[in-house]
Amino acid sequence: MPSQDSATRTASGRPGHAQSPQATEERPLIVETRSLTKSFGALRAVDAVDFSLPQGELRAIIGPNGAGKSTFFAMLMGRIAPSAGEIHILGIDTTRRTPHRISRLGVSLAFQITNIFPNLTVSENVRLAAQTRAMSFNPLREATHRKDVEALVESVTADVGLASKRGELAANLSHGEQKYLEIGLALATRPRLLLLDEPTAGMSAQETRDTAALIKRLSASLSVILVEHDMDVVMSIADVVTVFHDGRILAEGAPNAIRANPDVQNVYLRGA
Repeated sequence: MPSQDSATRTASGRPGHAQSPQATEERPLIVETRSLTKSFGALRAVDAVDFSLPQGELRAIIGPNGAGKSTFFAMLMGRIAPSAGEIHILGIDTTRRTPHRISRLGVSLAFQITNIFPNLTVSENVRLAAQTRAMSFNPLREATHRKDVEALVESVTADVGLASKRGELAANLSHGEQKYLEIGLALATRPRLLLLDEPTAGMSAQETRDTAALIKRLSASLSVILVEHDMDVVMSIADVVTVFHDGRILAEGAPNAIRANPDVQNVYLRGA
């Protein structure tokens, strides 16, 4: 990880700028893209992006509207097929894999708009998510498996601060609590990589602070990629920040270096 006072890497790759993170024996790459491109007609939403995420890193992706970060995120999860380039997750070429097959590798996504089941309880929601990781569904599971699932439900609900709400219908949770449950559903699949899409959108100031603290705690045992508009959240918890602009990576580095980068200030942070 770059030091707090290191220069950021820019898309130009000019001498004197820090280079992209490289894999090591201690920190293999969890995600790597090579010349990843997505075109919609004449528009290149993502333009030949080389991106890498070492194991154990909390990476924030930021950029103005239309910068390409959402399209890039969607390609990582297999929801949009690239026009060109490659995606490797956990050392496996996932460029043409479906979201289901990518999830099986240990990748989970928490959406900006929650995908919870409002008429089920918190525990029932998490239990269903945990069961999706099984190779097949069998309602008559052995007792040992049921105990493992229930232990996971208890652990996950405690991790996201919903232990006291396990018996509550998801529909009755506050907006912030529903977002925590969405993160809990992602955690219930026991991922190695957690993708978070605008997790603090629509939250109160206190909920935002609590969510930022939660994400930071989770990053102690997971690799995390976070797309987020709230700069206070990004700058307070990210190990490294990647800035998208016009479909390319404009800059990449530690939060303080990104904040001080004049190119980033010109296109994004000024006035934010």
